[in-house]
Amino acid sequence: MLIIGRLFKSLFLCDDMERIILKGGTVVRGGGSVMADIAVRGGVIERIADDITVGAGDRAIDCAGRIVASGLVDLHVHLREPGFSAKETIATGTAAAARGGFTTVCAMPNLDPAPDSTENLRRERDIIARDAKIKVLPYATITLGRKGERSVDFAALKPYVAGFSDDGSGVQSDAAMRTAMTEAAALDCIIAAHCEVNELLRGGYIHDGEYAALHGHKGICSESEWRQIERDIELAAATGCRYHVCHISTKESVALIREAKRSGVRITCETGPHYLTMCDMDLKEEGRFKMNPPIRSAADRDALLEGVQDGTIDVIATDHAPHTAEEKSRGLAGSAMGVVGLETSFAVIYTKLVLTGVITPEKMIDLMSEAPRRIFSLGGGLAEGEAADIAVFDTDREFAVDPATFLSKGRSTPFEGWRLRGDCVLTMSDGRIVYER
Repeated sequence: MLIIGRLFKSLFLCDDMERIILKGGTVVRGGGSVMADIAVRGGVIERIADDITVGAGDRAIDCAGRIVASGLVDLHVHLREPGFSAKETIATGTAAAARGGFTTVCAMPNLDPAPDSTENLRRERDIIARDAKIKVLPYATITLGRKGERSVDFAALKPYVAGFSDDGSGVQSDAAMRTAMTEAAALDCIIAAHCEVNELLRGGYIHDGEYAALHGHKGICSESEWRQIERDIELAAATGCRYHVCHISTKESVALIREAKRSGVRITCETGPHYLTMCDMDLKEEGRFKMNPPIRSAADRDALLEGVQDGTIDVIATDHAPHTAEEKSRGLAGSAMGVVGLETSFAVIYTKLVLTGVITPEKMIDLMSEAPRRIFSLGGGLAEGEAADIAVFDTDREFAVDPATFLSKGRSTPFEGWRLRGDCVLTMSDGRIVYER
């Protein structure tokens, strides 16, 4: 079981034994939807039923016309502490997550010091225990210092982490990755891989496609991603490792993962909202369109959408990666890699995929909440007796994305100015209201 620090004490906290009843919402769970009430007491879901009676002392919250779901889970966020608090902090990042309807996030290890030992990891966990407004599960690194060489002590770190990742760096050595996967498999740990072949990058910083050619930019070829996925699939098949591929962006990656699943490899994957809704011809000469992997071609976007529909892609994760305003002010060529996404993710997917009929609301909740819980054995979900990690969304409310209103320190988003529908109005973590519009 994961050892998790105590969570943030919100100003909105209710008494632990006060009963909160979410009335009349559309409860989405397990691939279905039903109109129901949810009663919460003592941090857990006490009852889900039709027309629960509101007693004296109960607090009733009207959820009519709104989606009520298990709190969203983001398997891929950068909270930047310790080491880079000018970009983001545990406090600001989890405030942004709660506002977006997330009750659990998994924090990537691009930190200083890197969480490659229990001592280094303790520094991150102490900040989480002090400042987090929701559940934060850190990743440990795969290799010491994220250098792609010697493996960390998986057994010592496993009780404290969601999984193991060298995110931001692909493990270049075949032998090092084989060793890591063998050791992880023996302990049933998840390797969550950032897949990138360094020698194929060639100084690129956006997709090696039409936009790059038209505007004289250096491109990142698709092979830099899918070639390492191809290698890792072979290693995962040989070792039996649980292998999760981070932020896939290419049509070749989708095809490789689809075939690997058919072959029985223990593989799952994620992609991000920007890869599902944009292509390289949507780029502008601004840092807010620069991330790694890059937004790719329309053909890649369409393959990703097909992968979401047929189950090849298991999870939608934001890769929330805040930087300072100065770091994102240098255009496509000079800006730092990374954009924010926690406060826009639900609305982007609801507007661009659900309202257009690409997926159902039930599929969206699976991709953004239920599947990550299953894959990473996080527990929870909308069921009696489970922790009351719940989000409520107003899917009728339309708004324009305005980064100036973000709770995250990061302001760089490719969705700036987009008109979207689907706004989180309430987030509960362990029965405590941590965000309320």
